[in-house]
Amino acid sequence: MENVLVAGANGTTGKKIVNLLKASQYFVPVAMVRKEEQQDQFKKENIKTVLGDLEKDISHAVKDIDKVIFAAGSGGKKVVEVDQEGAKRLIDEAKKANIKKFVMLSSMGADSPEEAEDLQEYLKAKHNADEYLKSTELVHAIVRPGSLTNDKGTGKIKLQSKLGEKGSITRDDVAQTLVSSLHDDSAKNETFEIINGETLIGKALDAVSAQ
Repeated sequence: MENVLVAGANGTTGKKIVNLLKASQYFVPVAMVRKEEQQDQFKKENIKTVLGDLEKDISHAVKDIDKVIFAAGSGGKKVVEVDQEGAKRLIDEAKKANIKKFVMLSSMGADSPEEAEDLQEYLKAKHNADEYLKSTELVHAIVRPGSLTNDKGTGKIKLQSKLGEKGSITRDDVAQTLVSSLHDDSAKNETFEIINGETLIGKALDAVSAQ
């Protein structure tokens, strides 16, 4: 079993990721949270936690970690400090710790933030973090979902490196895609967009891995 650090574990999507990892036969979640009081909910479920603030030193957070999912977000308050520089900080620590794979939750539109009608600052921060990850030798997957909904997941998505259309996707299916992307033979060094669709997540990822 591989230890997976989840940055942003206390977020809505982050919690879903942690629960999927806990139920997995391959991975053990390590929930990274910013405040001590956020640890309790995970400890009750016997889930390992680590305190870490993406604006500070987080070298301790990658100790005994095999893979990383970055699902943290500032909610628009500190996009440069958290979504960009915080991501870079964790990428740097992952490099030093020889992390086997780094899965980044990005956003559709992060490839060309200047074209966005809104959220330009956020998308620019995501773009810079994505490009920084690509520039390293870390094995990675960059997942760019459409707008997130809280509907029940379907287990099916539409996936392309560039979809050429806008759309939404459930947080359940985003979490499932991120966890499935952790596997060594899945989405290796791939960047792709996802929205609701008709293809099973595993099949969609196999297709992008085979391209």
